[in-house]
Amino acid sequence: MSSASSIGIEGVAASMILIVAAIVVSMRKHLGLERSIAWASLRALAQMLAIGGALGLVLADDTPQVWSWLWVAAMVVIGSATIASRAKEIPGLFSLSMVALGSAVGVSLVVVFGLGIFPVEPRTIVPTAGMLLGNTIAATVLAARRTLAEISEHRDQIEVRLSLGQTGPMAVRPHVREALRTAIGPQIETTKIVGLIALPGTMTGLLLAGVDPVDAVLVQSAVMFLILGSVAITAVVIGGGVARRLSTSDHRLELPTPVKRALPSPSSPEG
Repeated sequence: MSSASSIGIEGVAASMILIVAAIVVSMRKHLGLERSIAWASLRALAQMLAIGGALGLVLADDTPQVWSWLWVAAMVVIGSATIASRAKEIPGLFSLSMVALGSAVGVSLVVVFGLGIFPVEPRTIVPTAGMLLGNTIAATVLAARRTLAEISEHRDQIEVRLSLGQTGPMAVRPHVREALRTAIGPQIETTKIVGLIALPGTMTGLLLAGVDPVDAVLVQSAVMFLILGSVAITAVVIGGGVARRLSTSDHRLELPTPVKRALPSPSSPEG
């Protein structure tokens, strides 16, 4: 019998029975998702095998630690490109995402290693940064999109405030606040129910590897706190950055061209 920490190729192949089941469901319900499910599964397996091989080299005992930090830097760049590609209508989002993700990961790793929560080793640097980035990307995209949407939907109110002498940051502040609440809220709710409905990934992995449950809980708690903090940092940086990009230096609202085309003219009659 294979152990939970080493299931082998046979175990992975057996787990794909559920992929086949998902494809069958899609076919029977005429969802048209068969090819997408199969492609996503095969692509994920290929990517994970490639990453596993590369990580084996990076995390080897005789590999210089600098390669781990370069891996983290590469993840920040790829994550920023992913965010920019999911909200193409927002100008300068790639560089803004670099600042947001870099700040979140930097602050989190300083806390983790500076306070001695984890030892500074390749086996902790890469996985910790990966967990943080993986959980912050969705919130970052949501913060960018919601900030743009809130400002676009309430442009009349914002322009009234600007006409009354408020600065750009002051005029958009209530709407940026609402966007940030929307972006950070899901992670807060996830943190509230952690362990009650589903065991989170880090804890599950440790339990499958045979770690004592209390130790697994402590590690998972630290990870959850880091993720929540990282989500808050990236959302605030992105929300504020997007808001600044939508106002000019002389405090006028300047929406991206695709968004302006999609919105009705302020002078056009409604209905």
